Amino acid sequence: MDAATQMLPDVPLTDAPPPRRAAGPSQSPAAAPNAAQTTGQGAQGAAWAAPAMDRNFIERNQIVERYLSGRLPPRGALEFERFCTEHPDLLDALGLPARVNAGLRLLEVGGKPEPWAEKTLPLWQRPPVVIGALALALVLLIVSAVLASQLGQRSDEIAALETRVAEQPLAPATSTRTIKLVPARGGPTSSPAVVVGAGTVQFADFKIDIAWSKFDAFRITIDRAGQGRVAVLHNMKKDSNGHLRLAFNTSALGPGNYDLTIQGINWRGEPVAQAWATIGVQR
Repeated sequence: MDAATQMLPDVPLTDAPPPRRAAGPSQSPAAAPNAAQTTGQGAQGAAWAAPAMDRNFIERNQIVERYLSGRLPPRGALEFERFCTEHPDLLDALGLPARVNAGLRLLEVGGKPEPWAEKTLPLWQRPPVVIGALALALVLLIVSAVLASQLGQRSDEIAALETRVAEQPLAPATSTRTIKLVPARGGPTSSPAVVVGAGTVQFADFKIDIAWSKFDAFRITIDRAGQGRVAVLHNMKKDSNGHLRLAFNTSALGPGNYDLTIQGINWRGEPVAQAWATIGVQR
């Protein structure tokens, strides 16, 4: 389109129609008022009457450019679309397909998608990602509920065990087991010589053979292996068979190994190491 055409101002489609020509000599004087009245009505309707839409009007007022750029008033756009519907052959004459193709080429060169192309959603807005996130949140919620329930049960169990340990309940012995124990003389032992309490609660009655010792009074020290001292028994006497008697309920001691140290008491009251033994307790 030449420069003269491009400099034309935007002419709205509501321009008034061209003025009527003056009445000729053949018109009667009576017709003059009618003409004036018609001209006045035309001036009043100039604000809404649309001009005749044709190819010359479209080219002169740059209707195609204004329509494509969105600068055409809604009523003008409607009239232009209606005209194109009634005269589809005019589209080729106006070069509209070439302009559309040129615009699409510009979009392609600029890396922009076509207007009708489906917009690519961000990763976090895509349906599979959203569904997967919801499913993961649901799974985490269920796992959290299960863990909370298990932690609650575990807390109750720990509280019950702490109460049981604090109370230290004794189970009644269902049987009495008499055990003759021969302690070692060479030094402390690490492996148990006998194990008691396996399966059922027993009343273990130990007969510690100490007949060979010259002492008559003894002291027995009981230590739990790897932990600490359990008891110290003073002034124990041998019986007529040379045995030291030691008896206890196996539920009174926790499971593990217990080291026994047997010491003789001399006339000064000083302990002298005599023998050692290790016994095991099971539950």
